[in-house]
Amino acid sequence: MFENKDSENTSISSLGEFGLIDHLTKHFKIQNKTTVKGIGDDAAVLDPEEGKQLVVTTDMLVEGVHFDLSYMPLKHLGYKAVMVNLSDVYAMNALPSQITVSIAVSNRFPVEALEELYAGITTACEHYKVDVIGGDTTSSTTGLVISISAIGTVSEEKITYRNGAKENDLLVVTGDLGAAYLGLQILEREKQVFKVNPNAQPDLEPYSYLVERQLKPEARKDIPLLLSELDVKPTSMIDISDGLSSEVIHLCKSSNVGCNLYEDKIPLDPQVIATCEEFKMDSTTIALSGGEDYELLFTVSTKDFPKIKANPHLTVIGHMTHEKEGMHLITRANTKIPIIARGWNALTEED
Repeated sequence: MFENKDSENTSISSLGEFGLIDHLTKHFKIQNKTTVKGIGDDAAVLDPEEGKQLVVTTDMLVEGVHFDLSYMPLKHLGYKAVMVNLSDVYAMNALPSQITVSIAVSNRFPVEALEELYAGITTACEHYKVDVIGGDTTSSTTGLVISISAIGTVSEEKITYRNGAKENDLLVVTGDLGAAYLGLQILEREKQVFKVNPNAQPDLEPYSYLVERQLKPEARKDIPLLLSELDVKPTSMIDISDGLSSEVIHLCKSSNVGCNLYEDKIPLDPQVIATCEEFKMDSTTIALSGGEDYELLFTVSTKDFPKIKANPHLTVIGHMTHEKEGMHLITRANTKIPIIARGWNALTEED
């Protein structure tokens, strides 16, 4: 953790609120023609392209609830905070163009710590071609809070909601699932080892993919462009932040349909399978309930199956059914099990 030593670190109070904002935002450059005015006035000014619709989303990350700074580097945290929001924009089949960044921070953080946080935000914005156009900075008595809002655009004919799935539509997922949750378990395990023996050196190499998926996730910016190239418009879509089971239920309830999800079709990375065996965990349970994968889950009409069937980024994992049939997992033993939302819930009371 950062120690606020006057000889090494700069106190936030020495810059003041507006001086801190100027200091942290001076590296942001405008990259989108829809951004007319960014940081520096009472409000940002955007000029939506003709024929486009704006999509807006907001997510908040709270220290001790969503992240643990004992193993989450601040630069990674800044990057991840942006990804969480951009993923929601891509889940609308839209492309993000701007974000606002608001933080509440306690005086235990020196300016240098916030520079690290903003370095991660800057890297994310450069990589995903989005503009930081404003936000807010205030004090906190309980730790660090980050709130980011993202703005994107999409043509009216391409925008995709959660409520458009139809009976017999195919259920498709990008990438692979479960790695981020296992990465968190690895980091938590090493934290406990460190508490017992501060001299212990963690060996994270065998779990590199899992840890990266937890600390530095990537939003699927390639998918809206890929779907456009394939001439496929999803009938419904959502991002996987709280676990596959929760997101399947969201799509089904929003669209008034049921679902058959096939266990043997769920994509798993070999490192996920090996680590589940090592930890004596069920890989299907991890994929269903883990969360923070930030992959995209969507449905397509059966007529679009030939367009997606050979694509390595997409996996058909089930199909939608009549609402009365309910939502089921079809196990490898061909048994039907009701899908229950066991994904992570920040508002769940502690036992």
